[in-house]
Amino acid sequence: MKWTLQGLFTVAFLGITAGVQMSDMGLQAISLSAIQKTFGVSDATLGALQGLAGVLVGSALAVPLARFADRFSRKRVLLCLILASTAMMVLSALAPNFPLFFIGRSAAGITEFAMVPLVYSMIPDLAPERHRVPANLAFAALMAAGASGGFYFGGALLSAGAALNPLGIEPWRNAFLLLSLAGAPLLLLGALAADPPRRMAASDFPPDTSLRSFLRQRRRAVAFFVGAAGCLVVAVQAFNQLISLALERKFEAAPGQIGHAMGIIVLTTTVGCLPVAGLLDRVLARRVGRAARPLIMGVCALAAAPAALLPATVGTLNHAFLAVGATLFATSTANALVPTMLQDLAPATLRARSFAIWSFVVSVFGASGPLLAGTLSDRVFDGRLTDAIICTAIPALMISAYCALRSYSQGQSTAPTQCRA
Repeated sequence: MKWTLQGLFTVAFLGITAGVQMSDMGLQAISLSAIQKTFGVSDATLGALQGLAGVLVGSALAVPLARFADRFSRKRVLLCLILASTAMMVLSALAPNFPLFFIGRSAAGITEFAMVPLVYSMIPDLAPERHRVPANLAFAALMAAGASGGFYFGGALLSAGAALNPLGIEPWRNAFLLLSLAGAPLLLLGALAADPPRRMAASDFPPDTSLRSFLRQRRRAVAFFVGAAGCLVVAVQAFNQLISLALERKFEAAPGQIGHAMGIIVLTTTVGCLPVAGLLDRVLARRVGRAARPLIMGVCALAAAPAALLPATVGTLNHAFLAVGATLFATSTANALVPTMLQDLAPATLRARSFAIWSFVVSVFGASGPLLAGTLSDRVFDGRLTDAIICTAIPALMISAYCALRSYSQGQSTAPTQCRA
């Protein structure tokens, strides 16, 4: 199998689409103080918003949508998801009360829970096998660039929302409406994307193998994978979703200033880690095969733990940004090869459903990150959100490293065979 021009375009389109659709989370993160003021909610409620809001509706729809995508046109499902995500962004912007706003943000979780699993099921059918890891990393880079734009341009969107206000609503609401306008060109470009046939590998299970049978046969590998990726995302989400508000409070900085810096940090760490992860995978795979991927995850999770301590101890905002950047770079490197690891585990006929279930399970872990940090801030740390984030992240990183290194130990026995293959 060789690359085609339409295949290259489709991978690029998938990355841009996922990034644009996820950029609303960055905008939401730097708008938390304004959202809190509008609705009069607590830190724990904001933690639930940042964590649980992406789980409820998205997780309920992800598995049935993925089952549909495993059997029918993935391109049509993708276009429907873009349309639905855009509509939910508009609903969030116009919600008159917090419960309706929460529902709108929950429904927008369709993007993370259904679109990303769908994409990772398509990439192995678009890319040649020897280019699968670079294609996964390129998609992740484009997605990260788009997602970081929500942070970086969030201040500009808030300013534009204040200046362009025909409806007479809060600037953060207008910013969400402006961002929702990106849905129209994405739908038009989506018509040019490929809808590839499913390519079966020799190692795949027979087409009639059930998901339950697959999970039963690979239960140890799946358990270690879920433990490593799930606990890692607890730490990542605690930082990503609440650190902007924490730094705003600790250093009395403007949301636009925080958002601009966080946009640069998120972009440089999530994109900059990808060539590092790819190089480590290429070098270590020559020695230990696919076991290199959990090894990289475990070592990077361990490295992130001391960096995660620093934001509470530094005395200036710039030093805090450096500490956050170091933490996110280590966790992003740990997380970079997770999609490839799941592609290694799952057969083609179950790939979209496997990714949907993975997204659900891992995001349940992720929802607990900001929820736990927000609750600790309210009940233990008296509003010191930075301390609460650290107390949430470090134990999760330790457990993630343990599970990843156990997965590495289990995979070493098959590494020579994989290297020869």
